[in-house]
Amino acid sequence: MTTVLTYTYVPDIVEKRGPFRPGHLALIDEWVADGRVLAAGATGDPPTGGLLVFAGDAASAEEFVAADPYVSGGLVTEHRIEPWNVVAGAGVPAPPPRS
Repeated sequence: MTTVLTYTYVPDIVEKRGPFRPGHLALIDEWVADGRVLAAGATGDPPTGGLLVFAGDAASAEEFVAADPYVSGGLVTEHRIEPWNVVAGAGVPAPPPRS
């Protein structure tokens, strides 16, 4: 099971994220190190949101959201969690065989 978490950020996230960024990045690093997060990063230039890919179900993503300083700090205006049916790609769990 692979799950995608998307965030929508407050306007001017770059100016507002300073106090929360070390904790946010440490959380991501921890989850990457133990294999729960496969990829993560900001979307947009300048950033308007974030995208994280989890090696797990929606409960894993919800656990991350509950622990994320960006969320508790009010920098995330909304989030969305969806299963992702991976059919191809490097660095992600192998998809089921195609019929």
